[in-house]
Amino acid sequence: MQTGLSTSSPFGNIYAIEPRVRSGAQNEETSSASLSQEKETSPQEKERAKDPDKLTASERQVVTKLQARDTEVRAHEAAHQAAGGGLTGGASYTYQKGPDERMYAIGGEVSISTKEGSTPEETIQIARQIIAAAMAPADPSPQDYAVASSATMMMLKAQQQKAREMQEQAMGLESYKNGENMQKEKKGEMDISA
Repeated sequence: MQTGLSTSSPFGNIYAIEPRVRSGAQNEETSSASLSQEKETSPQEKERAKDPDKLTASERQVVTKLQARDTEVRAHEAAHQAAGGGLTGGASYTYQKGPDERMYAIGGEVSISTKEGSTPEETIQIARQIIAAAMAPADPSPQDYAVASSATMMMLKAQQQKAREMQEQAMGLESYKNGENMQKEKKGEMDISA
């Protein structure tokens, strides 16, 4: 099974394109005010936007926020990938165009395999790695906490299964020893070392 670890946009719609956040909550800034900013860009505005010196102060502020968000999102997803090892896939991003006509990542997601192992020990190891990957960023998203919680449940079930197997194994050995002692009693021998 695949699930996603993600960052969500803290400021929603900044300039012109409404972000499509895959999971997590959006801020309330996706309002009609931001929708009014959506407009066709004239050739003069495009030319002005390409030259950072020709941006207005408010447009430069938006670009600065978008640049910071882009850096934060990419670092967040890279942390998931680094901690997830072979369990994680590539990062996918949600982009927003800034007033400088550049695209900035405002949200992201890394897929992670949540399949169980073939043994309880393997499943426990996989669950630990999933938890580490989910909680790797400095600021885990709500989706990251949900993935870590699911992996914790997977780990607890595997630990219960391992304990059950160990108990059955111990009982099997105990039954074997009890059976062996019963045979010795019939023969008149007794094993005191058990």
